[in-house]
Amino acid sequence: MTTPLGAIEVVDRGPRRVRVRRATRETQVEVELALDGSGLVSVATGIGFYDHLLSSLGHHGLFDLSVTAHGDLEVDEHHTVEDVALVLGAAFAEALGDKAGLNRFGDSAVPMDEALATSVIDLSGRPYAVIDLPFRGERAGALPLQLIPHALESFARTSGATLNLRGSGRNDHHLAEAAFKALGRALRVACEPDPRRTGVASTKGALG
Repeated sequence: MTTPLGAIEVVDRGPRRVRVRRATRETQVEVELALDGSGLVSVATGIGFYDHLLSSLGHHGLFDLSVTAHGDLEVDEHHTVEDVALVLGAAFAEALGDKAGLNRFGDSAVPMDEALATSVIDLSGRPYAVIDLPFRGERAGALPLQLIPHALESFARTSGATLNLRGSGRNDHHLAEAAFKALGRALRVACEPDPRRTGVASTKGALG
């Protein structure tokens, strides 16, 4: 499969599930995703807070998700964060297939103490991201907070989704976690089959 980040190998595939991997001189990333899961998640990227955020997305989206990554963290966290997001987005695109019969749209608002995040997603095939998460600090654990919007934009690009994600809060940890929980719940709704729908949810008859 060829994506905006180059070649990704599809290792295994089934109905609404996929395992993909990508290897470069900077990172080696493998993602296994089942859309109709129960929230079983295993994430190991070498960046603890990033693992926490991705685990929240999978758990609250009720996706079975496994992510393993080995990146050049001796340089910095950028390549690992970006490439994991790109491969995860590509996994969603592959698992969704032609998107026939899906809800297509999903939205969710999630509070965490003083923070509130709202995620609205459209599995349109037209990648676009509007991210407004006003972080106050530079890092949460080992994760540079400026990489969170970049990761979300990268995910939207390879998943082919239009994503609007906004939030507010005084605590950066709360704001980031609420954002990924909201994204997971919005994705869950968008990815679920609509029992009344035949074909794709588009008057054009195609998404993309």
